[in-house]
Amino acid sequence: MAATVRFHEYGAPEVLRLEDVEVGEPGPGELLIRVDAIGLNRAEVLFRSGHYIEPVKEFPARLGAEAAGVVEAVGAHVTRFAVGQPVSVVPAFSMNDYAVYAERAIVPAAAVVHRPEGLDAVEGAAVWMPFVTAYGALIEVGGMRAGDTVVLTAASSSVGLAAIQVARRVGAIPIATTRSRVKRDALLRAGAAEVIVTDEEDVADRVLALTAGRGAEFVFDAVAGPGVVDLAKAVAPGGTLFLYGAVSGQETPYPGFELGMPALNMRTYTMHETTRDPERLRRAEAYVSSGLRTGAFQPVVDRTFGLDEIVAAHSYMEAGTHVGKIVVTVDH
Repeated sequence: MAATVRFHEYGAPEVLRLEDVEVGEPGPGELLIRVDAIGLNRAEVLFRSGHYIEPVKEFPARLGAEAAGVVEAVGAHVTRFAVGQPVSVVPAFSMNDYAVYAERAIVPAAAVVHRPEGLDAVEGAAVWMPFVTAYGALIEVGGMRAGDTVVLTAASSSVGLAAIQVARRVGAIPIATTRSRVKRDALLRAGAAEVIVTDEEDVADRVLALTAGRGAEFVFDAVAGPGVVDLAKAVAPGGTLFLYGAVSGQETPYPGFELGMPALNMRTYTMHETTRDPERLRRAEAYVSSGLRTGAFQPVVDRTFGLDEIVAAHSYMEAGTHVGKIVVTVDH
């Protein structure tokens, strides 16, 4: 038996319960992981509350797609991993099929990467979702290069902070946006070239001023909704507006010709584009691992909670005051 977070109905963080659940043995293509740390993501908040891109198929339901730990058992046909190896689990599966909010979890080996030497469990649970999301969109798909400008909304999130580091690594110019001045200094310390406070400034006007009227080659947006119309005005001709989240919860229009914008590319992106493609995941793992080794990449952890504090951890995430990743640790 393993202490496992489950919920029996949609709702607020208080629906989460810590229950003893039989784990079983890994099947073909699977690993049994002793979970030491869990990376929290907004996807889990949406899944728990019934607003995710897929609904819960059956209650009680489980949560979690990102974790770090140690391999305890190896299923048939798994060749890349051995018992005792430190690993990280990356989001690459439906939470209806697998979940990692638990002391131990069975996961598909295809969703597991080797944890680089020197990376502890908390860091190992905080690095992959943010950096693979930023890398997958901006580098793998977008081809961001030195001299490009990228505008990052919700820049104080773990993905936004990772995107700042990815941009810096290739010589691009990261411009962060934040709603209030509270997080401005933290974003500058994190490496943002400029910070736009959206409660006080017009994003498009400021971006155009910073780029001599050219606009940004990329906008990396976690919010979506009606605000994309204004964001689109900040995109350079032929540039790309990536939508990788939908924090606004509102419908997202496609900016029309009436805005007079030339050659706007607008596309959605989820990290599953990378993590569910073995070759893309292999390249992402190599890219992120090399950045960690050289010190170019450093996961930013805002706060840790214990597994028995999972309700408080979800409440803290929903409050939106954090800068970086929220991690839940598991005592054994």
